[in-house]
Amino acid sequence: MNYVKISLVVLFTLSASRFIPHPPNFTSLLALSFYIPMVFGFKFIPAVVLSLVFTDLILGFHSTILFTWGSVILIGLLSKFFNVSILVRIFGALLGAVIFFVLTNFGVWLNGFYGYTIDGLINCYILAIPFFSYSIISTLFFSAIIETFYKIYKEKKKRASVK
Repeated sequence: MNYVKISLVVLFTLSASRFIPHPPNFTSLLALSFYIPMVFGFKFIPAVVLSLVFTDLILGFHSTILFTWGSVILIGLLSKFFNVSILVRIFGALLGAVIFFVLTNFGVWLNGFYGYTIDGLINCYILAIPFFSYSIISTLFFSAIIETFYKIYKEKKKRASVK
């Protein structure tokens, strides 16, 4: 597949999961942020980020957007280290959800929503736990779907190299 086709698939998948009504933080973003660069290479990190920027243009920007975009980039950069086995990849995708949780909520705290104290920081993370649970569930859900397609992709690639 070429860069444009994969980028369009990422844009469509992310857009669908963000625009269709869903529970908070239940999107394909974290799984895509992890799997797309892992499977196709770091050169696809901009495709994921630009897809996120596009959907943010429609949904609206927010004060922690740089933390959101930064966490997507960091997850993509770390993804290559987890392409060992399905369990390691799932662990890596879940680690990506943790990275997203830590960075984006730190950004929320830095914006002063909870006060610039240790108590405010702790409250920020505690009150974000329900959103984190949706992130974990959606990361597992979309990772299972992507793992299925990844297995098909690897088999197809394997058969093509045998010919």
